[in-house]
Amino acid sequence: MAAISTLSSSSSSSSLYPNFQSSPLIFSSKSVRDLSSYLFAVRTEGYVRGRLSSHQTVSRSLKVLNAATKPAKSPAEEEWKVKRELLLQKKVRSVDVKEALRLQKENNFVILDVRPEAEFKEAHPPGAINVQIYRLIKEWTAWDIARRAAFAFFGIFAGTEENPEFLQIVESKIDKNAKIIVACSAGGTTKPSQSLPEGQQSRSLIAAYLLVLNGYTNVFHLEGGLYSWFKEGLPTVSEE
Repeated sequence: MAAISTLSSSSSSSSLYPNFQSSPLIFSSKSVRDLSSYLFAVRTEGYVRGRLSSHQTVSRSLKVLNAATKPAKSPAEEEWKVKRELLLQKKVRSVDVKEALRLQKENNFVILDVRPEAEFKEAHPPGAINVQIYRLIKEWTAWDIARRAAFAFFGIFAGTEENPEFLQIVESKIDKNAKIIVACSAGGTTKPSQSLPEGQQSRSLIAAYLLVLNGYTNVFHLEGGLYSWFKEGLPTVSEE
């Protein structure tokens, strides 16, 4: 699956969490690839037709589409069903925000905040470590241009991509035997409900999946996300 982070405004007047009811917009990699390739082809094919004779147009257009082919699927893009099964198998437990605060204070748990750096700087739990699991798209390859076009189609002009250095940075900051509570804005859940029989994917659950997949043995998940943390009025710090 591919995940696009979108923000929905909160009705609260507090400046600490106007945008923390965010959740990833999830759809299949194939739909991103098809839409991205289509948008990229529409923009370029007009130019190709203006430059080539009619019998050359089709073959050159196919080359343009091939230039925007999506790279191989990464573990973070695995189907949610597969991620959820591993999280349940590895007994990744969800904790509410008050229990998370207690575990941080009394049992040396580390809160790993996987939100974008800008959100982390605005407000975060004291002592939390920030390693963003998604970052702004940086490169300008044909595939990256196609993805920007796909994001723009949905009205998102600051498109994100998986952070390829996520695990490397986490490993440089947190020991694999450390007790970790992974947090994002909305939280998500592995618990089934009538409306969500397989729970709901989130950035923190994707991050938890990557951690247990790569040898971390004490991984927990923040239920309700940091939106709930701020709403409960728990300790919060910000950075200039």
